[in-house]
Amino acid sequence: MKLIYRIALRLSLLLLPLMALWAALFYYAMVDEINDEADDALEDYSELIIVRMLAGRELPALNSGSNNNYSIVPVNEDYVKTHPRIHYRDAEVFIPEKEETEPARILTTIFQDREGHFYKLTVATPTFEKDDLFRAIFYWIIFLYLLLLLTVLGLTVWVFRRTMQPLYALLQWLDGYTPGRVAGPVPVDATIPEFHRLSVTTQQAVNRSEELFERQKQFIGNASHELQTPLAILGNRLEWLLDCGDLKEEQLGELVKMQRTLSHVVRLNRTLLLLTKIENGQFPESSEVDIAAIVSEQLPLYDEIYASRGIVQTMRIAGPLVVEMNESLATILVTNLLKNAYVHTAEQGHVEVSVHDRTLEVYNDGTAPLDADHIFERFYQGTKKEGSTGLGLALVSAVGRYYGLRVAYRFVEGRHCFTVVWP
Repeated sequence: MKLIYRIALRLSLLLLPLMALWAALFYYAMVDEINDEADDALEDYSELIIVRMLAGRELPALNSGSNNNYSIVPVNEDYVKTHPRIHYRDAEVFIPEKEETEPARILTTIFQDREGHFYKLTVATPTFEKDDLFRAIFYWIIFLYLLLLLTVLGLTVWVFRRTMQPLYALLQWLDGYTPGRVAGPVPVDATIPEFHRLSVTTQQAVNRSEELFERQKQFIGNASHELQTPLAILGNRLEWLLDCGDLKEEQLGELVKMQRTLSHVVRLNRTLLLLTKIENGQFPESSEVDIAAIVSEQLPLYDEIYASRGIVQTMRIAGPLVVEMNESLATILVTNLLKNAYVHTAEQGHVEVSVHDRTLEVYNDGTAPLDADHIFERFYQGTKKEGSTGLGLALVSAVGRYYGLRVAYRFVEGRHCFTVVWP
């Protein structure tokens, strides 16, 4: 999950309990405020009734246009001792005019007249339906939560994208960076210290990587170049020994094995030297090359070389595929893919080559998929095969990087498929 979406998800989860807590506090605060206003009105009304009763004046008529109603009941001294003088409560009261009960706020007051008699005054005033208020607040909270969530997420995404633009630029630069190839400078944003430090650290890491890469290329190139002469001398001496007629059959057999091993080392050395030249950009000459023509020329040759294994080949060419690249590297690209397919296909197997839509596809039979993350690395071999140096696909990958081609591997319906796409 992307960082921005992870932040948005966490904000959503954080807002939910916060909004619920705010709704609860808002509900209880509103109920308390309404009850306080109702209690003030009940106090004034009860005080009016008590004053009139103690003064012997006429009491207010019940239901005289006011929503309030009251009752006065004489009580004894024992009742007074066991009950509070003033008490507020919520209850349901019956409204005769409506013939139904409604929620009301009730004030009970105990007072004493001049003769020492005690009375209980109960005053009630209609109030709101708390269940209705709760539902209304609940629905509004859901609406506000969704509105606030969309607003916060939209603003967060917008601010995050603008703020993280230097990081995205750095990531894009790293995606296009390949050791050994000329790249532009690392994007630097001096306005934010953390991004500036990240850019400087990245540049330092790139410099170290380039230095190590150059050392590796120089070592491989120098070693491969210096090994050519002694390997050639060894090959000549082995041929001289084989030409001598006074050797026993066992000795000849050992010399043949040595010559076969030496030939493998020579091929390996030449391939490493070729890889170094490709990575050093020593193939600047480019011309129009028809990949389809190279396939048509090379495929019958490999079919003839591996004829003893009974491999069946199929060639599907939709038309010419003319590209701009070095002809030698184009041939190396095609031949290494073809050789890899024939070497790693069992007897009586099937090899298929397809050229269409600026794409070269080479299929060969297989039993299990290879490691797609390491298949193009040097000396990686899924199954060791005679005649394979482990560098063929590394050469294909090097040519692909050199020209910016998309080289990929996949396993489809029991067949290995290597794809090269010219953009």
